[in-house]
Amino acid sequence: MSAEIVNLRQFRKGKARLEKEKEAEQNRIAFGRTKAEKSLTRARNEKAEKTLDQGRLEKPPRDD
Repeated sequence: MSAEIVNLRQFRKGKARLEKEKEAEQNRIAFGRTKAEKSLTRARNEKAEKTLDQGRLEKPPRDD
């Protein structure tokens, strides 16, 4: 009934590796897009913005 001996230095390094891997995964999601994907997203956003602006009602000027 002896406990498992753990090297704390190796444990800390392993934990740091896991943290770096999690951060790398987040960066791949956020920044790992091709130029074509970025331009397609930009074009879709601009089209949606134009469509929204076309449906906007302008208020008549007030006479005070």
